[in-house]
Amino acid sequence: MTIMGSQIRAARALLRLTLQDLATASGVSVATIIRAEKVDGEPTMTRANLAALRRALEDAGAVFLPDGGVRPRKLSGEGHPT
Repeated sequence: MTIMGSQIRAARALLRLTLQDLATASGVSVATIIRAEKVDGEPTMTRANLAALRRALEDAGAVFLPDGGVRPRKLSGEGHPT
């Protein structure tokens, strides 16, 4: 499943990550992240960069939903999100 620019934007906001936080975690430049977040559909970027963004956001606790949404990951056995 590919992720959309709107999901990247939403996940970063949900996790309270700055652009620099996400850039550092993913290895993708701040300028590339800004361009990706402006797109409501699939961002135009290399598959490697998109995969790196997704991996960094998932590692930080985002769960991308097939309907285009995003939610925080829940801790195992706990009722509150990470």
